[in-house]
Amino acid sequence: MSKTLKIRDIIIGEGIPKICTSLVDSTIDDLIEESYNLKKYDLDLVEWRADFYEDIYEIEKVEKALISIRKIIYDKPLIFTFRSGKEGGAKNIDESYYFELIDLILKTKLADIVDIELLRCEEKVKDTIDKACKNGIAVILSYHNIYNTPSRDEILNYINKADNLGADIIKVSVMAKSTKDVITLLESACAAKENIQKPFIAISMGKKGIISRISGEIFGSCITFGSVKNKSALGQIHVEDLKAIISIIHKNL
Repeated sequence: MSKTLKIRDIIIGEGIPKICTSLVDSTIDDLIEESYNLKKYDLDLVEWRADFYEDIYEIEKVEKALISIRKIIYDKPLIFTFRSGKEGGAKNIDESYYFELIDLILKTKLADIVDIELLRCEEKVKDTIDKACKNGIAVILSYHNIYNTPSRDEILNYINKADNLGADIIKVSVMAKSTKDVITLLESACAAKENIQKPFIAISMGKKGIISRISGEIFGSCITFGSVKNKSALGQIHVEDLKAIISIIHKNL
C-alpha cells in the first residue's frame, strides 16, 4: 500500500508537508469573502470548519455554503470538517445529524476529503468510509485531545485503529502542556512513519508544540495547518511564515 495519496494535483505524503488553512467564518457572506482572500496565498489545501458556521443546523444552508465555497476554491483540494466541542470545535451536534451532514457532503461530491472523528460510532464510521470510497472522496480519520497528550502507546493505538478502519489519511492532534508532551507526540510520529503505510498528520497543539507544525518532513507528518485571518487551533502560525520555515527545512535536508 502506498504511503502517498493524490488529491487533484497534490500528492499527500511525499516531500515537503502540504499547507492547509481553515475557513472558520460564521456567515455565508464572510465565508465567501474569506474564500476569495485565501486565493491570494500559496496554499495546498483548504479546510471548511463547518462547526463555526452559524447555520450549521439547517442542512440546506450548509449545502448552499459549500456550493459557494467550491465555486471560488475550485482549483484546490477542499476538506470538510465538523469538529465537535469535546475535540476542540465550536459547536456540538448529535450523532445522527453529524453523519447526516457527512452523507450530504459525500452526495454533493464538492469536497475532496471529509474529516471523520475516530471516536464516533464505529459501525457508522465504517459505513461512511464505504460511502466515501464509492463517491471518490478521501477520508481523514481524526483524533483530537484538547486537554493533554496521551502516552506514546495510546497515541499509536489511535493511529492503528484509524488505519484498521480504512482511513485514507490518519490525523492525531494532542495538547502539549510540557516539552515532554511534544517529545511524546514526535516519538509517536516517528513510529508511525516506520509502520503505517499511508499518510498521517501528527500535531502537538499549543505554543510548546509549534515544532510539530514545521518539522513534518523529518517526523513524517504530511499536512501542516496554518492561519490567515483566524486560527482554528492553538499554536498555528501564519501560512506565509509557515511556508518560509518549512521551505528552509526542506532545502537543507
